[in-house]
Amino acid sequence: MTVRAIVRFPDPALRTPCEPVAAFDASLRSLADDLLDTMRAAPGVGITGPHIGILQRVTVIELSRDDGARIYVNPVILSASADMHRYTEGSVSMPGVTEDIERPARIRFRYQTLEGEMREDDATGFLATCIQHEVDQLDGIFWLQRLSRLKRERAIRRWEKMQRA
Repeated sequence: MTVRAIVRFPDPALRTPCEPVAAFDASLRSLADDLLDTMRAAPGVGITGPHIGILQRVTVIELSRDDGARIYVNPVILSASADMHRYTEGSVSMPGVTEDIERPARIRFRYQTLEGEMREDDATGFLATCIQHEVDQLDGIFWLQRLSRLKRERAIRRWEKMQRA
């Protein structure tokens, strides 16, 4: 297990759609372990392969240490509710910058386990937001793209100012 370097905004890897994982082997388990260690060190509640420059569809989410880490391989959102909710989002690739984003309150999604077993599940609340956020990242959609142009430009200016400081 290793803490890896995190790719920082505006690196092109953060806007590149990821390839599906095909090999469910020891290297995938090692990648998942590294993602978890890197996310905890950041700190964050979610991380994907692209955040460390690996363009594969793997994400790790840990809302709390008590709940434990959830690893999703090749996740896809199947359906989303019409009712929406708003949470503050950010990225381990852009630490210190957050904004409120509105997303569907409930989702149904499909993913594979580290062993390659196909599963479907439902998520609500903050977990639903986190899964949507990380699936966006795996699809090459950085979280800023969910903001209005004005909010996105303000967030980028804040980030650039932080980088100069």
